Amino acid sequence: MEKFKFLEHQADIKFRAQGKTINEAFENAVLAVSSYLSQDKKVKKVKKKLIEISSNDNESLLYQFVDEIIYLLDAEKFIPSQAKVNIESGNLRAEILGDDSKNYNIKQIKAATYADIYVKKVKDGKGKKEVWEIQMVLDV
Repeated sequence: MEKFKFLEHQADIKFRAQGKTINEAFENAVLAVSSYLSQDKKVKKVKKKLIEISSNDNESLLYQFVDEIIYLLDAEKFIPSQAKVNIESGNLRAEILGDDSKNYNIKQIKAATYADIYVKKVKDGKGKKEVWEIQMVLDV
């Protein structure tokens, strides 16, 4: 199972991430955002940020989560490297490791969007097991 992949989109960035659990799928979404921002350069894990959000549905949780990551980049010059996510009863708590964005030649993301967004269980590539899959579009 691949952690994430970028999909064709006319003007923006569209990605799909998967995981054995919903937590892992959200963690892999962070990897996709990091990969785009850093232009596939490895981001060091020298700083830590905590994100806590709540929502009634998984799509809104994903939107708010990615929006917080974009906020950390814009407001605190923090670029993510990886995340440890825990989601329970509509509450997300994530520890994000990363670095100062000034150490990288980054691409900008203007905003998270609800375009083509989903969070759902799907059959894996072999059609045998269920995995969590998420998809969203980022406005660049």
